[in-house]
Amino acid sequence: MTYHTLRQRFMLSAGSTLIVSLLIAATVENASAMPRHPEGNAAPPLLSTDTPSTATPAAADPAPLDLFWEALDARPQNAWTRLRDSFAWDIDALPPKARARVDKWIARYRQSPENIASITREAKPWLAWITQQVEERGLPGEIALLPFVESSFNPAARSYRGAAGLWQFMPRTGDALGLLRNGRYDGRLDVTASTQAALGYIESQAQRWYGGDIALSLAAYNAGAGTVNKARRRAQRQGRGNDYWSLSLPGETMQYLPKLYAIAEIIGHPNRYGVNLPDINAAPAFAKVELDRSMTLANLSRRLGVSASQLARLNPGALRGSINPDHGATLLVPSDADRQTLAAISDANPASGQATHRVESGDSLTTIAMRYDVSPNELIRWNAIERSSTLRPGQLLTLSEG
Repeated sequence: MTYHTLRQRFMLSAGSTLIVSLLIAATVENASAMPRHPEGNAAPPLLSTDTPSTATPAAADPAPLDLFWEALDARPQNAWTRLRDSFAWDIDALPPKARARVDKWIARYRQSPENIASITREAKPWLAWITQQVEERGLPGEIALLPFVESSFNPAARSYRGAAGLWQFMPRTGDALGLLRNGRYDGRLDVTASTQAALGYIESQAQRWYGGDIALSLAAYNAGAGTVNKARRRAQRQGRGNDYWSLSLPGETMQYLPKLYAIAEIIGHPNRYGVNLPDINAAPAFAKVELDRSMTLANLSRRLGVSASQLARLNPGALRGSINPDHGATLLVPSDADRQTLAAISDANPASGQATHRVESGDSLTTIAMRYDVSPNELIRWNAIERSSTLRPGQLLTLSEG
């Protein structure tokens, strides 16, 4: 599923956030937790280590530690600090041979820091929202950087093998995950739809096959569960470990986790590796709008006062310049688009009072979750669903807690 080219194009992208239609301002978080990796956006030191030993208590700065934490709490959080706070992997805990594989990719990435800077600029519209989705599922924050490896954060990326989108789904895989694909719309290119499908796939594979082992699930995401399971059985017969780092896998899959570890290490410590990261707000950069009728991007551009090129970049799944709710498409707009106009063109959505969904033929938990911007696990919990196969046409699902 990997898009191989490290692109160096710069994509201008729009400002800040919301997840469902018109609640943009309400979802902004200004968390103030101390980042796990302070190198990336380190505050200047507030406690001096040069105080002369002859200083008297009366001359000392009152409660310097309190001042330190107060200043730290006042620092606004951006997408990078929020992402680092969600990192869960410890590079120093890797076995020596595994660490050497990661270090190889760190060295390779360091040879072209301009490529890292370019790709992280491409991530500007998507990173904060993807980080939120990863957090909500309780997955390691490093997974939010998987599009760096897969597509260089280009949602329109296509590989020579037929994979497409930010998460590089092959057609059959996308179909199996409920990503609609027709002549007017390709769900693999729709960032919100494909992200939910990718995270759901990684999560479900880890639970189904690997006892929650995300590393093995990521290997299966790249090479297929059959390939990974076969490699594990072979390793067991040979008396070797059957974790990811012990397996003999196809070449691309052998490099898959080392690449992700490496880019997470660099993002975690950009100053150490000489990388300049673009400013990205901690809140998502787009609003998601449900339409009740087909509309062209050109018409929406005029009504919203947003350039057609911006809308096209945010909606690469719309293949013919229009958004049609019958084809499964949802409109993404810059978060600073006019709210009154959005209200005029948007359909009802859960945030404005739509609290249930009636199951139709062909519906799955994944497609329903993507439509309402919730997770499949939330639908399962809210509706006490034991198996997804128990969904039946006409069944009424609640779309919120309680």
